[in-house]
Amino acid sequence: MTDQPDFREKLGAALCAHLPGVTGIGPLKRLSGGASQETWAFAIESAAGTRKAILRRAPGGGGQGGTSGTGNAVGLANEARIIEAARASGVAAPAVEYVLTPADGVGEGYVMAHVEGETLARRILRDAAFDAVRPKLAFQCGAAMAGIHRTDVSAIADLKVIDGPTQLAQYRERYQTYDQPKPVFELAFAWLRDRLTAPRQVTLVHADFRNGNIMVSPETGLAAVLDWELAHLGDPLEDLSWICINSWRFGMTGKTVGGFGRVEDMLAGYEAAGGARYTPEEVKVWEVFGTLKWGIMCMSMYEAFRTGYDRSVERAAIGRRSSETEIDLVNLLIG
Repeated sequence: MTDQPDFREKLGAALCAHLPGVTGIGPLKRLSGGASQETWAFAIESAAGTRKAILRRAPGGGGQGGTSGTGNAVGLANEARIIEAARASGVAAPAVEYVLTPADGVGEGYVMAHVEGETLARRILRDAAFDAVRPKLAFQCGAAMAGIHRTDVSAIADLKVIDGPTQLAQYRERYQTYDQPKPVFELAFAWLRDRLTAPRQVTLVHADFRNGNIMVSPETGLAAVLDWELAHLGDPLEDLSWICINSWRFGMTGKTVGGFGRVEDMLAGYEAAGGARYTPEEVKVWEVFGTLKWGIMCMSMYEAFRTGYDRSVERAAIGRRSSETEIDLVNLLIG
């Protein structure tokens, strides 16, 4: 999907009115990806020159949605505030230039700076251009998560505390509504009952930190952390484990962290950047939960397709992946 004149005119007027020196914007191009929000690329024009920018907007400009199936999305205005707070904590993330208001007539969203790099996991894991930076990515990701977890979000309203036991109960309830018993999922719920405990500390959690939501530069490695819509207060282990789930290794199953690194390197980067000391065994408990959680999220995708709420091929295809998580859970539980 490309330029929409009325949409572009209103967005341009808003940026000209609120950003110093801006004289207009270039054509809008809808980017692929983003199951719950729209992403548009365009150029901001000013007397000082032209710079690339990204608009992240609610679908059609309207209400909020989340990908978790539990209604945990923070809302785009808060998402922008969280990004800026994380940047102040030293986390690499795109700078937020402007948060849309109702008066702009464009909908809910925000404009952020364009960051050069690659987000497609298969390229990051396989292209020769990333050979030099791939070995250090796990360490860099650990350091980035330490920055996220020390971020001060006390000034941001309405952030929920969603710890491990809370999520386990949420996903148990959701799983039961589908009336599709899966013995492996039942085993995982039983295994987690006494192991997924209250957190040692409660911090900001990105909650979708994984390969595919990071921007990687072939020159420097980790360039930006993206997609903050599910951020909340919770257990830091949620982030440290989510990137380890087999589904986010994209076929490179032998390298636990994102298909590119080791848990030990990630934890070393985390601790070196000021994070607490965690063990691979603690990460594994949350990896089991994350795998179960993703399996139930896949079931949610199928339900959306089955009921006619969203008959897209994407929903059906992702729904089928719940079977992959059953295999992953067996491997984790007997390993």
